[in-house]
Amino acid sequence: MSDSHLIELEGITKTFGQGETAFQALKGIDLQIDRGDFVAVMGPSGSGKSTTMNILGCLDTPTSGIFRFRGVEVQSLNRDQRSLIRRRYLGFVFQGFNLLARTSALENVELPLLYRGEKKSAREEAAMKALDLVGLGPWADHTPAELSGGQQQRVAIARALVTDPDVLLADEPTGNLDTARSIEIMELLRKLNQGGITILMVTHESEMAEYAKTIVHFRDGLVESVERGARADHGVSA
Repeated sequence: MSDSHLIELEGITKTFGQGETAFQALKGIDLQIDRGDFVAVMGPSGSGKSTTMNILGCLDTPTSGIFRFRGVEVQSLNRDQRSLIRRRYLGFVFQGFNLLARTSALENVELPLLYRGEKKSAREEAAMKALDLVGLGPWADHTPAELSGGQQQRVAIARALVTDPDVLLADEPTGNLDTARSIEIMELLRKLNQGGITILMVTHESEMAEYAKTIVHFRDGLVESVERGARADHGVSA
């Protein structure tokens, strides 16, 4: 394996159900993702992109094939071992912000560290650092109702970053935002990527995908094409 490949998928298949009702969601995915890449994953509903992201996020296992992460064959690990990979190396951002309504931005960002059993002082310090990183330090004491949609997504991104993950997996991170706020989030993701974090993002929006360095198109359970993002090396103003 090349030292630059953080993730490798070889012949990955995924079948749901058995017998006559079996459905093959993935039919042999081959894909390499380098350290520091920013990958946008696109494709119509049922193309296999969400199933692949679940496997990459260690939330599901393939039916067959090899999934290497940092050189480790993940498909051979048990549930607890996959859970350790999620907690140590992965951060997740979703279309819905999934913030606790009556809890401050700071406390929302602290949650992953609370589950880890970190001390309060360490949690607060790390959460403030993450909020500062996404430009929301001054809003640390605000609840989600006091924040705009773009700000709420920034809090969700800070929560994903607070554990210092190697990879950020984002599922339609701009899906609930207007154009201006979507651009704001994409600029933030690009800045984070330039800082060294690898980003894997599912999106239906071609304009958002263009911010990525690599665009992977799925169709019918296979990788249809891999191309370079049109705006990957250029600033885009709102």
